[in-house]
Amino acid sequence: MSGERSTLVLGVGNSLLSDDGVGLHVLDAVRARDLPPDILLCDGGTIGLALLGEVAAAAALIAVDACNMGAAPGELRVFEGVAMDAMLRGTKRSAHEVALADLLDAARLTGALPAHRALVAIQPVSTEWGLEPTPEVAAAVPLAVDAVMHLHRTWSLTDA
Repeated sequence: MSGERSTLVLGVGNSLLSDDGVGLHVLDAVRARDLPPDILLCDGGTIGLALLGEVAAAAALIAVDACNMGAAPGELRVFEGVAMDAMLRGTKRSAHEVALADLLDAARLTGALPAHRALVAIQPVSTEWGLEPTPEVAAAVPLAVDAVMHLHRTWSLTDA
């Protein structure tokens, strides 16, 4: 399958730090769905420039991460396009934002920034040691899956 027509869903986080791993939990929940062939899933872990190839090959990028937005525990917000860029360049709300911003900057510099991009952000409660998210964040996982699928459908219709 050609990456040029794909949506890359990048789950971000550390699965050993409770809510910090929510991006990976969302990725697992998306993986459990009957997915169209143009959705590619990637465990971004704590992100690195090694992911540039995957990002550059995609037409669209959806990153899912825990972000301290000063919101209610488990609240989900979606930042698209320039709003995502502004979120990543503003006050750092996630341990991974610097790395994600660097990854997108590298894609931009190489002329390979995905045409569509979004950050699905979930307000964490705890980033202490733990393998499972808190109940508030766990409750946001299905909402995040719905947001990912909605973004993909919307972008697919836009590009059709």
